[in-house]
Amino acid sequence: MKIALAMENFSMHSGGAESYAVLLARTLVADGWEVHVYGHSWDGDPREALFHPIPRLPRWMPASVRILHFALAHRKMVRGEDFDVVLGFGNTLEMNVYQSHGGVHRRSTLRKLEAVRNPVARLVKGLFAFLSPKYHARAWIESAPFRKDNRPIIIAISHMVRSDISEHFRIPEDEIRLVYNGIDTRRFGAVSKADDPREIGTDLSLDGRILFLFMAYDYRKKGVRDLVEAAALLRDRVGEGKFGVALVGGPPSPSLERLADRLDLGNLVEFHGPTKQPESYYQACDVFVLPTYYDACSLVVFEAMAAGLPVITTSHNGASGIINHGVNGIVIGKPGNVEELADAMHGYLDRGSLKAASVAARQTAAGYSLEENHRKMIEILREAASLKRYAPWFRKC
Repeated sequence: MKIALAMENFSMHSGGAESYAVLLARTLVADGWEVHVYGHSWDGDPREALFHPIPRLPRWMPASVRILHFALAHRKMVRGEDFDVVLGFGNTLEMNVYQSHGGVHRRSTLRKLEAVRNPVARLVKGLFAFLSPKYHARAWIESAPFRKDNRPIIIAISHMVRSDISEHFRIPEDEIRLVYNGIDTRRFGAVSKADDPREIGTDLSLDGRILFLFMAYDYRKKGVRDLVEAAALLRDRVGEGKFGVALVGGPPSPSLERLADRLDLGNLVEFHGPTKQPESYYQACDVFVLPTYYDACSLVVFEAMAAGLPVITTSHNGASGIINHGVNGIVIGKPGNVEELADAMHGYLDRGSLKAASVAARQTAAGYSLEENHRKMIEILREAASLKRYAPWFRKC
C-alpha cells in the first residue's frame, strides 16, 4: 500500500514529532508499504522512502505565510497522487488519518501563558499570541480534519489530548482513537543504577543524595522555575545533605541563575547542558521531575520510567495518563503549585518508597513500546486504506 507523510524537516534530529515520523516510516517500509515523504528537507532516512520536496519560502516572509504555503503546497501535490493513506500530523490540510503530536493549539497556547507569572506580561503576550496571523494560520490548518463532511480517522496520543480535541472541536470522545506514544523499551529498560559513579559519564555531583532530574529545552514552559523554588522549600524542611537537582537541557536564562543565587541553591541545583545520552542521567538520578505547563505526551516521561525513575509531573502533561498516583509517580493537580511539588519530592526522600516506585515505573513503561505503538498505528492505517478503497463517500477536503 501507498502512504504519504509530511514534516517540514523530516529528520530524526529535528524534534519529537519528526523523529516519531521517521521511526514510523521505517516500520512501514519493513511492513511492505510504499512510503512517500513530503517536506522542506529530508536526511535520507529511511532510504527506501520517496522524497517530494516542498520549496521553502524565504525566512523574511511572515511565519503565517510560510505555514500556509507548506500546507497548500502539500495538498496540491498529494492530490496528484493516488495514495491509500495520507497521514496528517497537524501541519497539513489533506489526510484520511489525523494524529496531532502537539495537542490542541488553542489549549496549548493558553496553558503556556500560565507560565508567565507577571500578569501584565501575560496579558501582553496573550494579546500578541491570539491576534497574530501565525496563530490563526495554525488554527485554520489544525481544524481541517474537522471541517470535512466525512472526518478522517482521528488519533489522540494521550487521554488529555483526546479530551481536549473532544471539547474544542465538539466531537464525542469515543469517536477519537487513543494510541499512546511508545519508546525503545529495550534501550531505556536496560538502564540500571551504577555502583561506581565514575562509570556514568556525567559531571553530576554524586555523594549519596537523592537526585532529582529535570530534562527539557523550553525551561519556562516545562516549569523549571517552579522546580527551583520547590527545591528551596524542600531544603528549608530537610537540610542540604538529603537531595540534589540536575537540570539538563538548554542554558539557564540570567533570571533563572539570579533566582538560584537569591535562594542560595549553589550546592543543590546544578545546571547541565544538552545531552545526546539521556541514559547516563537516568542511570545517575533517582526521580524524574517535569512540572510542565503543557505537554501533549512527553516522551521523556516514558523513557525515565522505563529506566526505573518514578515521575513527578502535572495534569497538563498527557503522559500523566500512564501514572498511577502514589504508585509509580505523582501527578501535581495544576502547574505552579510549588508547595505541592515540594511535598511530592519530599515523599521520595524515603528510599523504601523510592525503591517500590522505581519497580512500578519500570513495569508500567514496559507496556508502551514503540513496537506496540506501531502495531496499533498500522492497524488503523490499514483500516483507513480499506475505507478509501471501498467507501465511495471518501473525498478530499
